[in-house]
This record gives sequence, structure tokens and C-alpha cells, in this order.
Amino acid sequence: MPTLHLADIAHARSGDKGNHANIGIIAYTPAGYEFLGQWLTEARLAQFLLPLRPRQVERYELPGLRAYNFLLRDILAGGASRSLRTDSQGKVLALAVLEMELPAIPNVDEMRQTN
Repeated sequence: MPTLHLADIAHARSGDKGNHANIGIIAYTPAGYEFLGQWLTEARLAQFLLPLRPRQVERYELPGLRAYNFLLRDILAGGASRSLRTDSQGKVLALAVLEMELPAIPNVDEMRQTN
């Protein structure tokens, strides 16, 4: 069975405000949104991003959009004007998070994007 990634059931956007960043994870389907509500916790995302040392991760639910917005405090090493990081504005954080591996999900086909 091939490895599943978050990108198989959702898409994402990210950005910054000073030293903080946010990532919006948008599920393709209602089943995907429900799964993410249980699986994609603040603690799990903080652990995945541990090398970037976010001080705090907060999750906000946006059910009308089938999305979760994560606020990542103090993750940008000072922000765009102070950081020496390649991505000092957090623009590629969404792409990184979409690479998170998912556990085996029996109903994954209900969560994939339909064209």
C-alpha cells in the first residue's frame, strides 16, 4: 500500500505576520474534514514542525470552509526583516505540512478530491 500524505486529502495555504505564521489546511471532502478534526491536532503539528521551534500552535476550526487554520507563534526566527532563513515569511510551510504522512485510513477514497 502506498504511503498517504496530507496532500492526498487536503490542500493548504500559508503566510506570515511578523514573527508568526499561519497555515490553513482545507479538506477536499466532508469526510476528510472530519478525519482531520480528530487527527491533525495542535500537538501533532507542533511535533512535525519541531525543528522550526514554534513557541505555540493554536488551531481554529472553520467548518463552513472544511478548513483548520493553525497559528504558529514565533516560528519565523524574527520574521522577514530579521531572519536569515530561506523562507523567512512562512510561504512554504503549507507545502511542508502537506508532506505529513497519514496513518492507514480505511475510507481514504471518500476523502480524496473528486473531479
